[in-house]
Amino acid sequence: MTFLFEGALMHRDSLGTVQKIVPGDMNWMTAGRGITHSERTPDEDRQGGMTMHGLQSWVALPHAQEECEPTFVHYPAASLPVSKVAGVTVRVLAGQFKGIVSPVATLSPTLYVAAEFDADATLAVGADYAQRAVYLAEGTLTIDAQVLQAGEMAILPADLLVNLHSADGARAMLLGGAPLDGERFIWWNFVSSQRERIEAAKTAWRDGQFAAVPGERDFIPLPER
Repeated sequence: MTFLFEGALMHRDSLGTVQKIVPGDMNWMTAGRGITHSERTPDEDRQGGMTMHGLQSWVALPHAQEECEPTFVHYPAASLPVSKVAGVTVRVLAGQFKGIVSPVATLSPTLYVAAEFDADATLAVGADYAQRAVYLAEGTLTIDAQVLQAGEMAILPADLLVNLHSADGARAMLLGGAPLDGERFIWWNFVSSQRERIEAAKTAWRDGQFAAVPGERDFIPLPER
């Protein structure tokens, strides 16, 4: 998942997708059995320069869908529900939050909410999902009086209502969902429940067997370690 607070990215992938993403939009790329992609500053923005600020999050596929066909879906900002809750602007990117439901299709229960706090605003986060966390992108935030620093992520206690408070304003991401259905392994850009599958992907990448991104000429070699 790619979500921007500021800036812009041009996404291209081996499916032939060419899609610009701007703040408020969300890109959801499902790798499945394999996909290649690039993300670059759009040509029209490169000369003038820009500030880039956003988040990319990886969501593990359930076992049954690990080798599904790769897909890409773009959700423009206008398609994602936004609401003001007690001084906090919440954009529900995936799942549901306080009765607000995202149109984004997921393969497992997923929570992903961009929250912008006004000064002296408090947001209560219920235990609607088995696993929950909050990542503070910028500003100030306390979790039931415990201070969270910008760039930190806090795992929220299970089965408890938690109060997030910002004295001076903040940008944060609420995230979580259902527990994984088993262990996952990650090496570089490869994720799988089977180590052997990752080894096979490493060999395929080294041998140039992955589909190319149309229009791209650069190649990133497989890391040595």
